[in-house]
Amino acid sequence: MQFEVWAPQAGRVTLECDGVTRALERDPQREGWWRGEAEAHDGSRYGFAPDDGPVLPDPRSRRQPDGPDGLSAVVDHDRFDWRTEWAGRPLPGAVLYELHVGTYTREGTFDAAAERLGHLAELGVTHVELMPVCPFPGRHGWGYEGVSLWAVHEPYGGPEGLKRFVDRAHALGLGVVLDVVHNHLGPSGNYLPRFGPYFTDTHHTPWGAAVNLDAPGSDEVRAFLVESALAWLRDYRIDGLRLDAVHALVDTRACHFLEELSGAVDALAADTGRPLFLIAESDLNDPRIIRPRAEGGLGLHAQWNDDFHHALHTALTGEAQGYYADFARAPFAALAKTLTGGFFHDGTYSSFRGRRHGRPLDRNRVAGHRLLGYGQTHDQVGNRAQGDRLAALLSPGLLACAAALTLTAPFTPMLFMGEEWAAGTPWQFFTDHTDPELAKAVSAGRRREFAAHGWAEQDVPDPQDPATRDRSCLDWSEPEREPHARVLSWYRLLLALRHEQPDLTDPDLGDTKVAYDEEHRWLAFRRGDVRVAVNLGPEPAAIPLGVPDARVLAAWEPVETPGPDGVLRLPAESAVVLARE
Repeated sequence: MQFEVWAPQAGRVTLECDGVTRALERDPQREGWWRGEAEAHDGSRYGFAPDDGPVLPDPRSRRQPDGPDGLSAVVDHDRFDWRTEWAGRPLPGAVLYELHVGTYTREGTFDAAAERLGHLAELGVTHVELMPVCPFPGRHGWGYEGVSLWAVHEPYGGPEGLKRFVDRAHALGLGVVLDVVHNHLGPSGNYLPRFGPYFTDTHHTPWGAAVNLDAPGSDEVRAFLVESALAWLRDYRIDGLRLDAVHALVDTRACHFLEELSGAVDALAADTGRPLFLIAESDLNDPRIIRPRAEGGLGLHAQWNDDFHHALHTALTGEAQGYYADFARAPFAALAKTLTGGFFHDGTYSSFRGRRHGRPLDRNRVAGHRLLGYGQTHDQVGNRAQGDRLAALLSPGLLACAAALTLTAPFTPMLFMGEEWAAGTPWQFFTDHTDPELAKAVSAGRRREFAAHGWAEQDVPDPQDPATRDRSCLDWSEPEREPHARVLSWYRLLLALRHEQPDLTDPDLGDTKVAYDEEHRWLAFRRGDVRVAVNLGPEPAAIPLGVPDARVLAAWEPVETPGPDGVLRLPAESAVVLARE
């Protein structure tokens, strides 16, 4: 078997494979690369030792059976018996469901999660978005401190477990999206700097030195990231990737890394005949992220839209701290702006940043499905001090309003696991660092961070305490009892309507018309012949829809159709979806 590794600064590299050590030779065709032959098979353990140092895992390891610090293992992807023929499922018309493998079930494995996928197919979801699955220290964690960007966390089930999960999802008609982290690697088990200039001090990020995308040696680093992304799509039959915090991918080259990546993914889609897509998490509010490459953009297919979340959250909760401040001044106006224009900050002043932020979307050129809309995500729940969901803050009626707005908006909707039944379990920040000093620092830092915002340190869960993860696991008995069962039925109804009513998947942002009343806390909008109205107030609201001949498609509380005057009388904390006759 051929082994190879990029180690441009090494004067000598040896390979250890199944206990046998041999020297590698420089590759005359590729500068900085070393290669050599060795007897190996699926499961063979191996590692590389630059300049006679310790044997380290392969930077392109496909498997880490003993965790990030152990030897790598050979993976023969051809050995897996795929059972489902899969033509793919595109992003337009999709409904995503963000899922964390380690807490979706108490077992915290791919196989256990796969057993619950039937629930999502019945719910009306089209794609499961897995939070990161690359290896990280310990057993439990969010996954954003992963290393070995080509490998799969072993406690979840390793490469075979992920393939079984994807195969089961596809058998149920569900696409699979994977969250990948290119902007940094975890501090523990990260041996890339021993091999080459994977990071650069030219730029800095919240996690330290930036990934090297534009300094000397960056050609190979970019290829490393692009090829790892393609490996997920090709070897695991993943349908799309969510790219974590792309604003932290600092790149001054004429061809941005994201443009290079989107081109490679589009080429793979053409080659395989399957629709493949990239979704960015971006804090930039820059339409160029999702503008086609042919029009001078970076060519990503969609991005998360935090502005919609922030406007919705402030309208529902009244919270006004931090980045919510700008939205909380007039939350219904903010919500109306995002529903019709995508971004709230489109060149406007952001008090949280102390400067102007964003750029307007061209509604005539940007389809609504290119923005993801959501009421909750792992970030917006888990980065609260106690990981409290909206269900801990709001009445079932207000949760129904949040669902109606999210699932009928002109965006690609995304749900956070358990949201569909108003899960009573929190989702807290948890880690399982094996380095005692790092574990101590993470716990202290988390409590110090929230103490600065007025929380008592003893009220902030310890990330290293196993009970923190255990509290965050979904309780699958909840959907069988009230009020969870009623909320779940509401989500199923709304998703069925989204799939049945073409107007609800119309990509034309400019066709959405909104009316609202800040004082009386109601908002209504039109999408083609469909009308959606929510009343977040404590009293019934009279909403002038101007449509006397509408029929009710879904209502949280019993409601009469608008009278001859076109006015809808909507109960307090309630939502309704109507269709014009």
